[in-house]
Amino acid sequence: MIRQQGERTAKARVVRLGGREIIVAEGQHLSFWADISHRSMTASWPSFIAGAALVFVALNAIFALFYWIADQPVSNVPGGAYIDYLYFSIETLSTAGYGDMHPQTSYGHFVAAVELFTGIFSMSLMTGLIFARFSRPNARLLFADHPVISSHEGKPTLMIRFVNERHNIIGNATAKLWLLRNEVSSEGGSLRRFYELPLLRNEHPALALSWTIYHVLDAQSPLYGLKPEDFAASDVSLMVVVSGYDVVAAQTVHARKSYDYPAIRFGQHYADILDRAEDGRLRIDYGRFHETLEG
Repeated sequence: MIRQQGERTAKARVVRLGGREIIVAEGQHLSFWADISHRSMTASWPSFIAGAALVFVALNAIFALFYWIADQPVSNVPGGAYIDYLYFSIETLSTAGYGDMHPQTSYGHFVAAVELFTGIFSMSLMTGLIFARFSRPNARLLFADHPVISSHEGKPTLMIRFVNERHNIIGNATAKLWLLRNEVSSEGGSLRRFYELPLLRNEHPALALSWTIYHVLDAQSPLYGLKPEDFAASDVSLMVVVSGYDVVAAQTVHARKSYDYPAIRFGQHYADILDRAEDGRLRIDYGRFHETLEG
C-alpha cells in the first residue's frame, strides 16, 4: 500500500501485535539509514550476514575501481586487470596485507590509506554489532500452542502453560496476562482496549521447569460470561509477558507470546507432562506439551 504526498512516496510500515498485522505508520518518510542500528539488531541472522557480505563486496568493488582507473598505482599487478585490483582491495580493507602487491604511487597510497581507515572502522562496527546480537538476553521459554478455558478448583479458569527450555533457574519470575479486544465507546466510536487480567499467582521464585498461569473468570473478569462466539465478535487476543533474572547469564530476561481467539480451546485442559522416572527423578514429556484433552 503506497500513498502519494506531493512528490514523495512513503510505504506503510507494518508491525505485529496480538498475533495480527497492524498498519501503524502510513505516509511516514523514514529512510533506510535513519535507524540502521535498529535494523541491524532486529534482522534475522541470515539477513544480517547477507547484508554484511553485500556491504563488504560493494566497498571492495568501489575501491578496486579507484585503483583500476589510475596509472599503475599498485605494484605487481599482472596486466592491470580489475580482478587483481579487487583482490588487493580485499587484502587492504581486511587489513590482511600479504605484501605481494603494494601501493607504489602517491595516488595509490592515498586510496589505500582511505581504504584502511574504512576497513578498520567497518570491522570495529561489525564487531560491536555481532557482540550486541550475541549478548542480548533470551529467556528461551516455550509456550503452549493453545490457551484453555475449563474448570479449575470448581471455577471456570483461563490457563496458559509454558516451560523453561534451558532448565536453568530464572529467579523472581513474574508473569502478566493481557486481554486485547474491540469495543465501542460511549460516543459510538470503535476502539481496541487492553486489560491486565489478574492471575492466581503471578510470581515464581525459581522457574526451572513448567509453569501454568491461571485467570479465574469470575464477576471481576472482563471475560466473565462470554461465550466462544463473543470472543470472535470482539476479536479477542491474549498476550503473555514473562520476565525474570537468569542466574547463568546474570541478566534480566523477557519473553512474550500472543494468541488470537481461534487458538483458545474451550472445555479442554492440558495433558499431564510431569511424572516420575523409575529412579524417582522428575520427568517432563515434551511430546505432550502442546496436547489438550476434553473435559
